[in-house]
This record gives sequence, structure tokens and C-alpha cells, in this order.
Amino acid sequence: MIQTGKIINDPVHGFITIPRGLILNLTQHPYFQRLKDIRQLGLTNLVYPGATHTRLSHAIGAMHLMNEALLSLSSKGFHISKEEREASMAAILLHDIGHGPFSHALEGVIAKDIHHETLSLEIMKILNRESGGALDMAIAIFTGEYHKKFLHQLVSSQLDVDRLDYLRRDSFFSGVAEGMIGQERIIKMMSVSDNEIAVEQKGIYSVEKFLISRRLMYWQVYYHKTVIAAEQLLIEIIERARSLLLNGLNLPGHPSLIGFLKHEGSLRPTIDTVEEYLKIDDSDLLSAIKMWHNSPDEKLSAYSKMLTYRNLPKVKLADTPFGEEFLKHPGFIRSGEIQNKGYDSVSEEINIIDKNGMVHDIYDISDMLSAKAFSQITKKYFLCTTK
Repeated sequence: MIQTGKIINDPVHGFITIPRGLILNLTQHPYFQRLKDIRQLGLTNLVYPGATHTRLSHAIGAMHLMNEALLSLSSKGFHISKEEREASMAAILLHDIGHGPFSHALEGVIAKDIHHETLSLEIMKILNRESGGALDMAIAIFTGEYHKKFLHQLVSSQLDVDRLDYLRRDSFFSGVAEGMIGQERIIKMMSVSDNEIAVEQKGIYSVEKFLISRRLMYWQVYYHKTVIAAEQLLIEIIERARSLLLNGLNLPGHPSLIGFLKHEGSLRPTIDTVEEYLKIDDSDLLSAIKMWHNSPDEKLSAYSKMLTYRNLPKVKLADTPFGEEFLKHPGFIRSGEIQNKGYDSVSEEINIIDKNGMVHDIYDISDMLSAKAFSQITKKYFLCTTK
């Protein structure tokens, strides 16, 4: 028997085949292997102890779902070439490769004002040069420049395989049942209409559950008040360390991490910047924070110990911004806002094909999503203070 690829056992999707050639080579690249040391949910394990899964496992899971979606569409007569299938799988495999330590928790903080989508694209370009242009089509699909729009939508849209994987995966590892969506049925019900992804009408209930589950997961997991407290404390530690370094105090830590913290203004994603950023993962940051326990700066020392020993700030949530009287707390204090939106029909629709072949926005024909509140942005304001 000819083996067509490597087989791994994923706790969420079961046995996953990684095809030999470009895809297998990408998974073995040091840039991709770095993702095994980047937690998918940042500091969420301080609330849900099982949520220690990584960006690497999510990327492989999303690649698997991409393959399943393309096979399903091909079985319905939609032409997808071998090259397009491989490129689409490569695009989703690398979609999160630009994430830094603790994922979204430190987005644009260590490398100032550079977000993971920008870094992901720059890394894909570096890998493309290394492979002699093997990722040309994958990059075009990732950026939405490829002529088959539905391939890009499978990578990034309101119903992409990225979301289908992370909701199931985050639910599985956190133990929060609200994220257990029926991604198999959604994928089987997918179709293409006018070059865009659509879902057959008999799959509408699975899509509704997906949208509701995503909204609930944001409040119960991603925006849990204790997660907010831990992430704001982590940001405060980084900003305090940066301030001390810029004022001449020497701090121990990974040279690349210290180099980024010594940079005062916004950064540009140059090749040198990207390569230095790829040297840092969660373990480097945790190691530095432990070393900062002994910092001569009382605040940095205290905040670092608070995070290490899970002595987290107190968090208040409100529907309106906190007044000035709340912002005069003598100790640690941070404030801000969080947003949750279940479905954005303005920027992009989720299309449903009825029995007559007519295409509708799910918001217009769904009984469950007809309330205007579901498509409105829900804002909450937070205030973090030391206990």
C-alpha cells in the first residue's frame, strides 16, 4: 500500500491525514513548529484548566476541515483542481502562523501595532521565497485575490473552517458545552452560488446553532471576567517592563523579547522584525516574568508575582463607561471595553439556498435570528483594580 501522508490522532476530529509534499513540509518547518509553544487561548487556562491546547493543533484541525469541505464541494460537481485544493489547505494551515506569545492577549503589544494577520502574510511570503513560489496560489487565496472567491471564504468569513474548528476545539478543551457545534453537517450542506459559499436550506438549523454558540462562547470563555483580569495584568506587566527598559533599567529575558520592549514606537513588519519575533513564544515570556519577580521596581515585581501565583485583579463589568471617580484607584488599574456581535449582515452575509435555488441572507429567513438584537454589537465596559 502506498502511504499518501502522515496520520495523526486529533482529540477533536479523530484521525487526520497530512498529505505528503507541500503540506507536510510546511508542518515540519520551524516557523510552524513554533506554534506548539503558543497557547490557543492565552491565559484562559487560569479559568478553565484544560484549555492549554495550542495554535499548532488548531491549524492542523482547520486544515483537516478545509480538506473535508473541498471534498464535499467536489462531490457536488464544483470543480476544484488538485493545485487549488493544496493551496487552500496551505492557506488555512498558515493563517495563524503570525500569532505571538499568548495569542490575542498580546496582539500588537510586544511588537507594537503589528497584528497577527499582517505577520502571517509576511511569514507566508518568506516561506514562498524559500519554496520557489510554491505558495503563490495559497497567498492569493489568503488575501482574497484569487478568482474563486469561495476558497477565500473558507479561510476567512463568517462561516469559515477556522471558526468551525476553534469553536469545537475550544469547547472540547475548556469543557464549555455551548461550543459543541455540528461542523460535519455544516460542511456537508455547503454549496457554491455565484462564486460564493452558501448553505443548503436543510442545514440552516446547524448554522443557527453555530452563530448562537459563537456568541455564547465569547461571553463564557473568551470574555470571562477572570480571563480579562489576567490578560490586562499581563499587558500591564509588559508595558511596565517597556517603560523601565526605555528609562535605562536592565531587565533579564530572552534577547529578542527585550529587543522588542526597548522599541518605543510602532514597528514595520520587515524580514528582520519577523525573524526576531518568531524567536519568542509563551515559555520565553513566562520565564522573563518569573525573573522579574526580583526586579528592583516594586510594581513590576508585584505584578509579575500576581500573575505567576494567580492573585488576579478584581474586575467589574458595566453597560456604561466607568466615571472618573472609578479611575483614581491608588493601585493597579486598567479599563476598557469588549464587544460581541453574533452576526454581521452588513459586511458579509451567510447565504442560504432554498429548494428553488434562490439565495437568501440567513438573517432574512431565519426564525431564530430575526430579532434585531442578535445582529447588534453588544458592548460591555470593564474596570480592573487590585483587590
